[in-house]
This record gives sequence, C-alpha cells and structure tokens, in this order.
Amino acid sequence: MASRAVTAASTALRELRIHVCQKSAASSGVRDFITKQYVPLKKANPNLPILIRECSGISPRVFARYEFGVERFASLEGLTEEKVAGVIRDLAAKTH
Repeated sequence: MASRAVTAASTALRELRIHVCQKSAASSGVRDFITKQYVPLKKANPNLPILIRECSGISPRVFARYEFGVERFASLEGLTEEKVAGVIRDLAAKTH
C-alpha cells in the first residue's frame, strides 16, 4: 500500500501533488487511487502535504517535492490504481 511506503520514505519528501481530470478515461486509475487510498495515506502521513488538483482535460501526473525545492514528476496516464500507488511509492523512496 502506498501509505506504508510513504511513511517509510526519506524525510527529504516535503509534498505530493496529484493532477487529475475529473472525467477522462486516462485519469480513471488516479481517481480510484484517490477514492480508496487517500485517507489511509493521509492518516499515515499527517504532516505531509498531499494536494489534489483537478482540472478538465489535463494529463494525470504526480509531483514530488523534496528538500531544497527539488521536484520530480511522473505521468499517471492510463495507469490502474495499483500502478498509481507504485509510482507514488517509487517517488517517495527517492531522496532527490
């Protein structure tokens, strides 16, 4: 589960930001992830800002901000809920 992975992540992770379209098929896995895993993820990481940004017609992405303002992002287009969790887990495990 993504919440456990982010809990065990380096303290270098400062913020997660998820961009998602409310209607597109490419964002369906991201919407499922948010619906099912956002609450456990936030409970496991109460001090980590997790921002959900919705906008019509955008490509779904996740951004991770680390120490010193370093950011990385990954596309979530067409991924399933489980694969979205995996991408977030991978970003959380990185230190920069």
